[in-house]
Amino acid sequence: MGSDIAQDGSLQLLEISESFIYARALHLAAELKLADLLADGPRPTAELAEASATRPAALYRLLRALAGRGVFTEVETGRFGLTPVGECLRSDHPRSVRATVAQAGRLTAKTFNHAEEVLRTGEGAFTTAFGQPVWDYLQEHPDEGADFDTAMHEHSRIERDAIVAAYDFSGTARLVDIGGGDGTLLATVLTAHPETAGVLFDLPHVVERHRIGDAGLTDRCEIVGGDVFGELPAGGDLYMMKSVLHGWTDREVVSILTGCRRAMKPDGTLLLIERVIPVGDTPHSSKAFDLAMLVMAGGQERTQDEYTELLTEAGFRVERVIGTDSSLSIVEAVPTGAAL
Repeated sequence: MGSDIAQDGSLQLLEISESFIYARALHLAAELKLADLLADGPRPTAELAEASATRPAALYRLLRALAGRGVFTEVETGRFGLTPVGECLRSDHPRSVRATVAQAGRLTAKTFNHAEEVLRTGEGAFTTAFGQPVWDYLQEHPDEGADFDTAMHEHSRIERDAIVAAYDFSGTARLVDIGGGDGTLLATVLTAHPETAGVLFDLPHVVERHRIGDAGLTDRCEIVGGDVFGELPAGGDLYMMKSVLHGWTDREVVSILTGCRRAMKPDGTLLLIERVIPVGDTPHSSKAFDLAMLVMAGGQERTQDEYTELLTEAGFRVERVIGTDSSLSIVEAVPTGAAL
């Protein structure tokens, strides 16, 4: 019995160790836009190789590997098509994650080469890998910055409906989205609640690429460029931040939260929409994201208790934590006493 368990354990460890091969294959498939090339149906490997400037025999082996994981399907020898899973790798799919996966291959994979150093120093390795901090790099490399914005849009597009379904935004007069990116989530809330006015706040070069106009919401949504450590838009009765705080240290998070506390109405509400780490050994994507945030930027995902401690220090009281039909949870907090 003991030897059987040990053998199963060995196989499980090997499977985990080898999973990076499939991840890198998927990164390459996204970078080469193979799913886009298959949008009209299955094609021979030779055609795909010519279109992607790769060698047919080598590309065949990549496609075969990913077919074994349900991304592509070999409909006949040497001819591949998309599965329902693989469809989401198409750039034009409504739930596409192509930009996210491709950029992970370019940025995350290279940074993880320095993960051992991160374990010894506790500092993020993006600067080591690319020569400058992540936000500076994205600003100085506009194409990469635009792809990052697209990746964030992909995440928001997948998560937005789950957030709107989980939280009752009705009755909100002025909603301020701090670090709201291109406004995908904010636009979804405003569309669902015509009585609500919005403010989209992010770095100036980020909000320049907002999608508020595409949603026909410019008449009731203000676009404001700025820094989360500076003055935030005042007078909102509901503030929300999605996937913002995990990129900062505890001291920086308290500073951001304190700025929100000063900006908001005394009876306002704050929503932190983040991956909240469950206690114990429960599998959850937040635990992998937590490690990724450490390696990439020295950031972290947090537990409910950790968010509660930071919010308390910044002058908030946690009212409740709401799960969603995604990997995100909503931490709802209200001010306690006067602004700090």
